[in-house]
Formats: sequence, structure tokens, C-alpha cells
Amino acid sequence: MGGVLSLLVVYWTLHLIAGILPNDTSRVMDFGLHGSAIVFTAVLSIATGVLFGMFPALNSTRSDLASTIRAGTGKHSGARSAARFRSSLVTAQIALSMALLISAGLFVKSLRNVTQVNLGFSVDSMATFVVEPELNGYDHAHARQLLARLHERLVALPGVTNVTEAMIPLLANSSWGDNVSVEGFKKGPDTDVNSRLNEIGPGYFKTFGVKLLSGREFTPSDEAGSPKVAIVNQAFARKFGLGNDAVGKRMSVESDSLDMEIVGLIPDVAYWDVKSAVPAVFFTPAAQDTALGYAYYYVRTSRNTEQLIGQIPKIVKSIDPNLPVEELKTMTQQVKDNVFLDRLISTLSAAFALLATLLAAVGLYGVLAYSVAQRTREIGVRMALGADGGRVQLMVLRQVALMTLVGGTIGTGAAFALGSAAQSLLFEVRGHDQAVMVIAGVVLALVALASGYIPARRASRIDPVEALRYE
Repeated sequence: MGGVLSLLVVYWTLHLIAGILPNDTSRVMDFGLHGSAIVFTAVLSIATGVLFGMFPALNSTRSDLASTIRAGTGKHSGARSAARFRSSLVTAQIALSMALLISAGLFVKSLRNVTQVNLGFSVDSMATFVVEPELNGYDHAHARQLLARLHERLVALPGVTNVTEAMIPLLANSSWGDNVSVEGFKKGPDTDVNSRLNEIGPGYFKTFGVKLLSGREFTPSDEAGSPKVAIVNQAFARKFGLGNDAVGKRMSVESDSLDMEIVGLIPDVAYWDVKSAVPAVFFTPAAQDTALGYAYYYVRTSRNTEQLIGQIPKIVKSIDPNLPVEELKTMTQQVKDNVFLDRLISTLSAAFALLATLLAAVGLYGVLAYSVAQRTREIGVRMALGADGGRVQLMVLRQVALMTLVGGTIGTGAAFALGSAAQSLLFEVRGHDQAVMVIAGVVLALVALASGYIPARRASRIDPVEALRYE
């Protein structure tokens, strides 16, 4: 029955994972239920059930009937070794729960830090996509004409406030770089003179809500045949010693000709990854690159973004029915896709931690309830001799505290090792974050006490006369 019900959990889990992964990734992966996987896990589950079920089954056939009758309870109290074995299993469950709770806390805190990163630009109410006319047989000249027509059609859409293009998609784990020469910067044979780059359209920074620190944006007049110009970020200015006086300086790409003028300076904004430090980047007008035959578009709207996404394929189809629209999504989704691994690990680790904690709570409750049932006669004697309900509850909860303390300590040590091993996956979080460990310990303690409270309360309500009836 548990196995059949677990298939529902599997179904929901697979859909959860598919929802977290980027669309391109989820489309090429099969998240269906496969017979071979179901058979394998079924065999493993049945073998586990039989194996752990044999121990109490065999133990129950070895009862000493004379001792049982002399006990006067009608119940076999069980060997101490069996009780220790049960307690050890629950303690191991508590240790696993503690380790997973701490690990989940680390990843959740890391994800929170990721979501709070200041990207340096706004992604709200914006859609992005790419079209590549050259893949449909267009030459450079006709491809550029098509891209220009598409830009005009997008600008004319109701509610659209800004449209721009780029060669390198933003926050898509894509990067391009070249070696540069910069006026006033002396370079040697071992000097790092590489910089990331992007070719962009007019109004690019305005579309993203980025204010230039000095200088100007590119305009439609920055086209092929016009003087070469560039815009650099602060990281570029720092790396090449330009300071705040970058505007007006000259630079060049893969040569020492210094044939390009820097006309703008922008603050550091995220380039290819949310978590990485912003590299040195320079931007040039896409219109000055006559060999560029594709474009990533960014469209900002004052209306519903999902509605805009529905209109974009129709616009492209009206220009060329055979031209595919790729990577169409909101920029908010683009940011989520960029950190999908963080979201996936955090979600799954939290789910496993909750599951392990639930299993530990059930196991703890089961062991304590069985222990109270086995010790009914002993508890009855204690209460007949004057022990009150509070003292009996304390006796049971003391057992809870001991197992929780031992299991929690072991789990904390395991979590420390896991955190150190997973440090590269964490963002601005130490693998041994004390706050996370304290919170996990408090949560586990509360769950353990809640699980032990019902058996403890039941023990405190045992009627001594009923318990000693068979004396």
C-alpha cells in the first residue's frame, strides 16, 4: 500500500523538478515513470521490509513462556538488546534528520542570498528572445534588414516602452572576450589584458534601467562606417587604470591602433551569471558589426508580460513564417533559470529534510508508545508507590531527550562534513553556519518533544489498579 501511494509522490516530485529546470533542459529530459525504475525500487523496498520485519518475527518465536507467565502482565517485555536496537534505529533516524535539516538550512539560506543579489538593472515587465535569420539561409545584408524590420514592429506594439538588442544574452551563462589595448595602460608579456564584451543596440541601458555614470549611450548614428565607439563598466575602468575619467580615452581590440573612443561609463551590472563577480566588460554598437546576423531582443512593456510573449511569435511569423523564435521567456524567468541549480538543490534538500524529520518523529513515537505499553506494570507500581503523573511524564521525556541529544550530536557532525564538502555550491554562506545549526536543533527538539508527548501523557494516565490487576 505504501509503495502504491509513493507513486503519487514520485509523480509530484518529477513535475516539481521539471518546473524548476529551464525549459530547454526539461524538454530534452524524460520525467516519466519507467517500469525498470519502479521494479528496482519495489524489489528494494520489499527486501527492506522483509529484512527488518524478520527480526521482530523471529524474536517473537523465542519467547520464554514461563518467564512471561511469571511476569504477570500477559505481555513479553522483550530483551534489553531488542530495546537497545529499537532505540539505536530511532537515534540513527534523528541523526539523519539533523544532518539533512542543517544541510537544507544551508542551501535555503544560500538561495535567499542569491535572490537578494543586486543585479544592477531591472528585469520586471520585460521579455527576451532570439532570432537567427542566417540559420534560415539569409545572407548578412538581408539578415540585418529583417532584424531592423522586427525592431520596428516590436516598437509599434501597444504598451511596449523600450526595445533593444544584444549579441550576448544577459544572464544566460554566455560569455565572449577579447584582448584589448587601452590608452595609458602599460602591458607586458604576462599582463592580463582580456575583457568580456557585448555588442548592443541603441537604448540598451535605458531599457534595463541602468543610468550611465558619465558619457552617453549608443544612438542610431553609431552605425557601420561611423567612428568606432565603446562603453565600459567600472570593473573595466579599474582594471585598466581609467578611474572615473574613462570617457574620452581610446582603446582597441586585438591591436594597438587605439581606433575606438570610450563614450560612456556604466556601473557594474551582472553579465553572464547572478553569483559571479562582475568582470571587466566593454560594449560596442551592434550596428557597427556588419557580420552579425542574429540578435537577442529585450522588450519592456507597461502591460502584462505574458500577453507580450504571446504576441511576439505572431510578429515574427508575419515577417517570415519559417523563422523560429527561440528562448522566448520573461527576464524574471531568465534570472530563475540562471540559478536553477541553487533552487533545485534547496527545494530537494528541504523536502528530504522534512521527510527524514517526519520519519524520525514517527519512529520516535512508535518506540516510545511500545516502550510505555511494555512498561505498563512497572509504571503502575511506581504510581502505586506515590509517583505522580508529572514524574512519569518526565521519565518518558528523559528518554526522548537522550535519544535526541545523541542523534542530534551525531547529525551535527555529519552536517559539518557535508557543509564543508558542499561549500562550492553555497553562496555567501559558510558550511558550518551557527545560526542554521541552532535553528535546525530547535526544530528537531520541538518535533521530538511533540512526538514523545503523547506516549508520555498516556503513561501518566495509567491506572495503577488496572496495571496491577494480574498481580
